[in-house]
Amino acid sequence: MDFSIASILMLDGTTNGAIYGLLGLVIVLVFSVTRIIFIPQGEFVAYAALSLAVMQMGKVPGTIWLLLILATVAALMNAVEAQRQGQKSIEILKIFLKTIAPSIAVSAVTVWASPLHLPLLIQGLICVFIVTCFGPLVYRVAFQSLEDASSLVLLIVSVAVHLAMTGLGLLFFGAEGYRNPPFWSDSFELSPLRFSGQTILIFVLSVGLIFALWIYFEKTLTGKALRATAINRTGVRLMGISSRKSGNLCFTLAALICAISGLLIGPTTTIFYDSGFLIGLKGFVAAIIAGLTSYPGAMLSAIVVGIIESFGSFWASNFKEVIVFTLIIPVLLWRSIKAGSHEES
Repeated sequence: MDFSIASILMLDGTTNGAIYGLLGLVIVLVFSVTRIIFIPQGEFVAYAALSLAVMQMGKVPGTIWLLLILATVAALMNAVEAQRQGQKSIEILKIFLKTIAPSIAVSAVTVWASPLHLPLLIQGLICVFIVTCFGPLVYRVAFQSLEDASSLVLLIVSVAVHLAMTGLGLLFFGAEGYRNPPFWSDSFELSPLRFSGQTILIFVLSVGLIFALWIYFEKTLTGKALRATAINRTGVRLMGISSRKSGNLCFTLAALICAISGLLIGPTTTIFYDSGFLIGLKGFVAAIIAGLTSYPGAMLSAIVVGIIESFGSFWASNFKEVIVFTLIIPVLLWRSIKAGSHEES
């Protein structure tokens, strides 16, 4: 291996690591606020990439039908809850419409726009809205009623949601893989490296998202409420901050980041209906290395994961996944030794 090959592998690894870093941030965000290990994040990534691929063919992506079903179920659940609380009929109707209206609007725009072969950027934005709408709906239907359950129960439900979304992905998109066209097709040479426009776009958007999240958590009231929820769920309830609203907002942000990640990674690799699991799992490895608590740690760990994966695919391509996932073992051993033993009370 000479310097030029090593440089190319470093660039590829850093590019993939930037995507894994975004997913690592999602894992840390969701776990900190809700104690949920967000296993279905990979399906959100795949849904975004595959929905764009279907729209590129002039067809309506099947994800909107799932979106409408989830929205209807969530609206009915909210309406029943409002009725049990003794609210008036007009208020119940408002709650129902408020829950279902965004999904209907996004679905209507998707059905209208799909046959028109609109520019790639506009189609990508529509797919981002589709997948982002899934976030609060999945939280409402699958997790909200279990917000006080144990971490094990939440993990089991998370696995169930992942399996359901994977199976539905096969139904919506079939077993065939798709690769989307790049959003920026230009390329730039800096010997010995050649930067594609898509690679630059990945770096720029990754840094931009991280900066936007920092601004959101540091400077906005709702961001500070999410941080407070992550620190002390009981305390924020006593201060009048709804943990349910925090979870809803958290899943919305997570779905948004996953949707953008799906659009970024779609042009760099072929995406299948079940590809999201492996992609999300690498983000999970980065989050584990960071201890499920540190946002900068998750991003740095993800870049390391991406670089190790890149060099591993060069030296032993058949074992690159094994090499990446084996990273968890020494990290868990080190954290176990560092934490020491505790007797059960």
